[in-house]
Amino acid sequence: MINFAKKIPIEAGWSADKKYCAITESGEKFLLRISAETRRDSRKTLHEMMKQVAALNIPMCRPVDFGECDDGVYMVQTWVDGDDLSPTLPTLPKKRQCALGLDAGRYLRQIHTIPAPDGREDWANHFNAKIDRVINNYEECDLHLENDTNIIDYITDNRHLLTNRPQSFSHGDYHVGNMMLAGGKLTIIDFDRFDFGDPLAEFNRIPFSARISPAFATGQIRGYFEGEPPSDFFSIMLLYVACNTLASLPWAIPFGQGEIDTMRKMAQDMLSWHDDMQNPVPSWYCGGKYD
Repeated sequence: MINFAKKIPIEAGWSADKKYCAITESGEKFLLRISAETRRDSRKTLHEMMKQVAALNIPMCRPVDFGECDDGVYMVQTWVDGDDLSPTLPTLPKKRQCALGLDAGRYLRQIHTIPAPDGREDWANHFNAKIDRVINNYEECDLHLENDTNIIDYITDNRHLLTNRPQSFSHGDYHVGNMMLAGGKLTIIDFDRFDFGDPLAEFNRIPFSARISPAFATGQIRGYFEGEPPSDFFSIMLLYVACNTLASLPWAIPFGQGEIDTMRKMAQDMLSWHDDMQNPVPSWYCGGKYD
């Protein structure tokens, strides 16, 4: 490991890793993540996959080192000096918000050129099993969402869209909360939830971006497809968004009322944007208005 003169703890985020802004004697900053020994294999895979993403020349926190330490395993990544995108976006002109979204979509398309490993389970089988678990966990939960029947019916009625979907590497948590504006460039951070699966499943987090900037979220879609998306895209996207929304309430309970309220509001927003699940094209989507 690099010899660090100072390590400043980072408390933000949901990861169980210990995170530090680690500074060398010369003042150079790095992100240091320490994970439990039980996560060795997944952390090693993450380090190797980030190397592949970095080779695409996407602005991002780049992998520097990986190895063993007293507390488990460590990862060192480049430190991104910049502004968190979430609070920055609303201060920018709409056209600039859209331009950053276009960049986000183009970067995502590049990320998805990295193939999934051979031998992966068929996607429809894999995700249908996940849907079953999500619905079962939700139905067993003590709390429920308003108009949840509409959400569950949409998921059930659109399972067929999972058939013959391709699979690739995915960031796993792709939204404005994991992006920064550094040196005027959109920069991607926190690949901690990386996965392999249908590339379009990556859009399950787009509501987090749309709440902050419809122009950015619109740009992300148009940047990904280099224009208008194919006709079935929004129906597929809504399937993944709906599944994520249904899963979010049981997930939020251990974290307290604040997170429960947030997830309830996300569900309300989804239902409003999609006319109670009757329209797969969200009302925040503004086409090429700001391109």
